[in-house]
Formats: sequence, C-alpha cells, structure tokens
Amino acid sequence: MNPEPTDPRTANRHQTGVPSAILPAIEERDLPPGRHQFHKEHLMNRIHDDRRAAARAPRNPFLRKAVLLPAATALAGALAVGVLVLAPGGVPDAGDRATGPALTTAIGVADPHGAPRLLDRISLAAAGAETPRRRAGQYVYIETRSASTHVRTVDGVSSLVGVPLHTRQSWRSPDGLKGWLIEPGTTGPEGITLEGTDEKGDVPEPHLGAPSHDYLATLPTDPGALLRKIYEETEGQGNGKDQQAFTTIGDLLTESWPTPELTAALYRAAAKIPGVVTVDGVTDAAGRKGVAVARLDESSGQRTEWIFDDKTLTFLGERTVQVVGNGGEGGLIKPGTVVFTHAIMVRAFVDDMKVTPSGTAS
Repeated sequence: MNPEPTDPRTANRHQTGVPSAILPAIEERDLPPGRHQFHKEHLMNRIHDDRRAAARAPRNPFLRKAVLLPAATALAGALAVGVLVLAPGGVPDAGDRATGPALTTAIGVADPHGAPRLLDRISLAAAGAETPRRRAGQYVYIETRSASTHVRTVDGVSSLVGVPLHTRQSWRSPDGLKGWLIEPGTTGPEGITLEGTDEKGDVPEPHLGAPSHDYLATLPTDPGALLRKIYEETEGQGNGKDQQAFTTIGDLLTESWPTPELTAALYRAAAKIPGVVTVDGVTDAAGRKGVAVARLDESSGQRTEWIFDDKTLTFLGERTVQVVGNGGEGGLIKPGTVVFTHAIMVRAFVDDMKVTPSGTAS
C-alpha cells in the first residue's frame, strides 16, 4: 500500500514530498535500491554518534557499510491506498521501531515497448524546466516522504514489518562538505550534523554513488558519454551492469538535484539501457498517481519504478516492488509488497542549514 498525501498537490521541480531511524544490529538482509546518499549520511551519523547499525551488502560506488532504518513515526496521512497487511510476529525488539504493517500494492502491467517514447517526452519536459538559481553560501534543501517494508526476526521468529510514512529533511552545501539532517526517530527534533570524515578518517570525495551538487556539474550531458561513464565506474557492482546503471541513474535523480540539462541527459541515457519498461497506474509515497519508468532486477524479483506525473511528467519519486517470486528471509516478501517508497516533496536552495524555503527555521 501507499499512504495518501496530506497535501494532494502535484509538486513542481522546486516543490517535489512534504515534511525519515535506527535499529540495533539485526540479521543481514537485502535493502531496496536507491538509497546511497541516504545511507552515506547515516554512516556518517554512526561515525559521529556511535549509532547502532545493521550490516548489508554494497550496491553502488558508495559501498554501504550500514543500514539504519527510519522509526515508526505517526503517519502524516491516512493509509488508504492499497491493502494493509500486518504479518504475525513476536514481541518487537525494543530497538526496532519498525512496527507498522507491511506495505502492499497492485502490481502494474509492464509495457516493454513504451519506455523510449516516454523517456523522450520526459527528457524534453525536464530540459525545459526552469534552471534553479543559487546564490553564494546557499545550501541544497531536500524534503521527502518515505516508507518501507522489511523482514524482522525476534527470538528466532521472522515477520514482515513496515516503517510507516515519515518525513526527512536534509541540507547540504554544494561542495558536500557541510550538512544537516532532521529525521524523526533517527536524529531527534534538532537533527545532527552531516559534516565529518569517513570510516578511514578522510574527507569523503564526491562520486557517482554519493554526489555533491558541485560534482553533478562535472558529469557529461551527452547521453551516450554519460551512460558509458556510469557503466565504467560501476563495473562489477550490483546485479548486472544494466540493472546497476539503472539503479545509479535513479539514485542521481532521487537523492540529489541535477540541473535540467543533466536531468534530461540521465533520462535519455536510461532509454538506452536494455530491459527498461513503462508501468501505468502507480502511486508514490505521498499518494500521488502517475506513470512509471521501471526495470526488473531478475536476481531479486524486485522492480524499481521511477514515478512521474502523467500530465506534467514531473519526477515524483521512486518505489521498489516485489513482482516475481518471494524475497527476504523465509520468502516472507511476497509479490505486491512495496519494499521501499520515496516521494520527493521539496528541492530548493536555502540560505542556511535548518532553514526551509519558506524562510522559517525547522
């Protein structure tokens, strides 16, 4: 299922989710695609705050060392889209706040022939979007809504649980060296700094898996050259080169704020990846309806869907759905389970950390 929005408007490029937690070490499991910058920030949190984390396998140029899942905060809207499924399980671990129901949805039918034409239209719309203007000293502000489903094991009993819809706010300097994160259940009301060094004590260098805003400006905008770079720099990662390329592009679209020119190039590059399809009638984490460009990861049976407003072709967000076979420990993740859903609500330049586009302090 997907949550209904409290604000049903379809956001434009600058206003795209609305106003994301930690587990103790738990069993190793797969996480959904698309969360590299998210997990990079949480890894930094662990370094500075000795946060508890769960190990997982790497996936993109940023090889995620830890997984910190959002807390089960109160839903911002009614959970009315789809079907609620609460799998039976034991008493929740005191450190695991993911106690909500599993998220489910109807599996949309994939069109294997529609992607090139749709991505061409989407790229034209993206190229024509207003170019955001940034003043010196401003920060990139991104506000999202997300929810997820995973397998949790307590006293040897595994069950399927959901992390309900929650809001996450992040601020990043264009060079990526300074930042702030506020995420209920993870950081506390005041949030935490994202400034610091990596696990080796070095200042992190931006790259495809964890780009800064300035780094994005160095990427080629020729779709062929851009796709070659992605293939070369992600070689040997993920579940096959084509799936990894699709995942990397999705991360760049979801976790950062590319210029209109680069955004258009990313869509045209995606159109060149084999296996990319379209799916109608999808819903993002904020309850907004749209059409998706998607690709099935055949190794996991999960399909990652980039969701667009079907009228304006604005990028709304991303979700990952189990569509083939059963996944997770014990095969508890059944077809129709939404493994992860992430809606972009606001992307803007702001004058300082903890300041929102409205000019108010968060």
